[in-house]
Order: sequence, then C-alpha cells, then structure tokens
Amino acid sequence: MEKQINQEHVSVAEYLAYFSYGFGQCFSFGIIGSFILIYYTDIVGISSVIASVIFLIARLWDAVFDPIVSGWIDAHKSTKGKFRKYMHFAPIFVITSTILCFVNPNISLGGKIIYAAVTYILWGTCYAFSDIPFWSLSTVISKSGQARTNLITTANLGVFGGIGMVSLVLPLMLAYFKQHGSPQTSYLISVSILMLFGFILMELGYRFTKERVVAKKAEKLSAHDIWDAVKANKYMLMILILFFLKVAMEMVNNIIIYFFTYNLFNAKFMSIYGLIGTFSALGFFFIPLLTKHFKKLYILRVLLITDVIIRIIFFMTGYKHVILVFIFLAITQTLYSATGPIISAMLAETVEYSEVKTGKRCEAIVFGGQTFASKVAIAVAGATTGLVLSFIGYKANAVQSQTTLTGIFVIVSIIPAIASLLRLLVLAKYNYTETEFHKCQAILEKRQEED
Repeated sequence: MEKQINQEHVSVAEYLAYFSYGFGQCFSFGIIGSFILIYYTDIVGISSVIASVIFLIARLWDAVFDPIVSGWIDAHKSTKGKFRKYMHFAPIFVITSTILCFVNPNISLGGKIIYAAVTYILWGTCYAFSDIPFWSLSTVISKSGQARTNLITTANLGVFGGIGMVSLVLPLMLAYFKQHGSPQTSYLISVSILMLFGFILMELGYRFTKERVVAKKAEKLSAHDIWDAVKANKYMLMILILFFLKVAMEMVNNIIIYFFTYNLFNAKFMSIYGLIGTFSALGFFFIPLLTKHFKKLYILRVLLITDVIIRIIFFMTGYKHVILVFIFLAITQTLYSATGPIISAMLAETVEYSEVKTGKRCEAIVFGGQTFASKVAIAVAGATTGLVLSFIGYKANAVQSQTTLTGIFVIVSIIPAIASLLRLLVLAKYNYTETEFHKCQAILEKRQEED
C-alpha cells in the first residue's frame, strides 16, 4: 500500500536533474557499447570470437544477477528513498568499473582475456545497480501518468544524448592523446576524463530529484514473489519483447561502418551518422505533446507502420544517391528514437497493473527487465554481426561482391523493418492503455482508503 504525498509538481530543475543522471550514466554505456570491442581486438589483442564469448557469458550472468538486484531494490528502502540511495553510491562503481575495462595489464594473453572478462562482467553488474534505480525513479517522482511520460522522455533524451556525445567526443580525444603517448594510454586518459565528467552529472541527478510516491514499508519479496510478479504482469513481458527487438537496430549500428566503407566508399560518413543519431533525439520534445491528445499505444503503432513503409521505399530506392541515403537514415533513425520513450512510458504504467494483481509495486523488477532486455539485445547483435558478415561473403580489406553489398544494404534497410513488423504483431494483443492504467490507479486509491 502507498501513502501519496500531495506535492505532485515536478519542476524544470528536477527534469534537468533527471536528464543529467541519464546523460552522465550513458557516457559509460556509450563507451562500452561502441568502443570496447575495437579496444579488445586492436589494443589488447583479443580475437573478435573470444570477445563475443565474453559478451555472451556476461549476459548469462546478467540473466541470473539482474533479477536478484531488482528483487533486492524492491525489498529495501531507507530515509534516502527506495531508489535514490542506490543512485548515491552506484556512480562511483560505474565510473571505476568503466575505467578498469580500459586498463591493459602487462601479462600473458590468457591473463588479459581473464582480466577483460572479469572487468566487463563487473561493469555490467555495477551498471545494473545504477540503471535499474534510475528508470524506476520515474514511477515514484510523480503518480501522474503524464508526468511519468515527461520523465521517461527526459530520461531517453539523456540516454541518447550521452551515447551520442561519446560517439562525437571520444574519437577526437583518442586522436589528440595518441599524439602524446600510446594508443593504450590515449584510451585510458580519454575514458577517465569522460567518466569523471559523467560522475559529476550523475551526482547532480541524485541530489536534485525527489521520491514522492512512498511505500509505507519495504516490500519483503521472496524468489516466489518475484516470479509471481513477472507471471502476473503480462503487459510487462510484452513490452520487454519490444525492447529485445531493438536487436535489429543494434545490428545496424554494428554494420553501418561497413555500409559507408564499401557501399558508399567513404568511412568518414560515420561521423554524419553519429550526428543524425544525436539530433534525432530532438523529436522527443514532441512526444509529451502527442501523448496529451493520443494514447501511447496508437502513437507507437503509427511510428512502427511508418517505419516499415519508409524502409521499404529506402530499399527500393537503393543507395546510389548519397543525399537520399542520408535523408532515409535521418527519417528512420528519428522514427526509431521516438519509440524509445513511448515504450519506456508504457512499461512504467504496468507497475500499477502489477500492484493490482499482486499487491506489490515491484518497480525495480519491471525496469530491471528493461535493463536486461536491452543488454541481451546488444549482446546478441554484437555476437551475430560477424556471423552475418561471413554468411553474406564479406572479405576484409577487399573489393566486395555485389551479393555482399546487397546483403549489407538489406541489413541496414530491411532487417529493422522486419523488427518493426514483429513489434506490431506483439502490440496486436496489447490492450493496456491509459484508460486501464487510470482504472488501476483508482483501485489502488480505493484500497488505500479502506486501510
């Protein structure tokens, strides 16, 4: 049961603080997601196959550990709040574990592989203690559905902004520090500077956010309770499938450099793609306006249908005209980016559904699922990219066959369209909208009054 604090207003300063935490946290996510593989292969000397094995082992560990983290967070609270207390100390461990991933010890190759595996798994573990509370916080800053949508949108803006900032700034820093030392030193110095800045941003996020929806007492959750919460929340499971299907866009992000290098004959186009990814997040500002007039489920369906249509046109148009290619990439990236905050907001609203069904809110379990689904999508995409390239006949540093070039283009244009179609199929059976969300809120308020 809950005690609702009357103060529901979320100030601009608090939105900025929430943005700040996500922005700083995703310096780490962007660094690990975009640069750890090339660091392992080009600096440490680990093969891409071994690196893929490390990624998959880490995700298996996450499959066991993330639900434990979620259950622990949901079962404990303090005077600093249910989630903010973790946001107080987690940044220290996120920053430290990220930097440790870019230390190259002077030991044997076998020792380096073990060190890489341990530090990468450590990073994922530390990140869970930061990311799950960060997203869960959106459900206790305000009980208002619209405020949650605004908060989720703000969080996604911080996430995309942080990842985009890393893709723009880190290569410049690496090039600069490489002039004054070794490539290894340039990575260590650059990552350390970025993560120090990220820590400051996360600390601001912790200090200037508040929890207003407060449970009377901590929910004692057993493993059975966690399993019951997952089984009871069918809408959460459907949303998590939507999150996992981002695997298609993760594959695009992994293979787009090959498209620019071999299909368009200019690897420098990658920087333009990075800018597109960063500026596509500006469309987030329109989402709160749309959700005031239309249900999120309907907005999401329109975005996905539009994405499928545009991508089919993209494929039929081909890639001979570079300007058209970037127009299509900009449109599709904007459409994809816009789905993020909407899906997250829909997930946030399933917390009340879970509480109605089980009597426990379990916010961390809900958003722990989001963190885990996203990690799995990234790992699967990373592990399969090399296999896909091999399947379509790719040969490194050589002129590619037409079959290979077409295969690369299919991955960039059509595979995400298939993922959007699969998302639409999942949503065909999804009927939990704002109407049902408000009904759940009313049930919970009635229960509170009866207590």
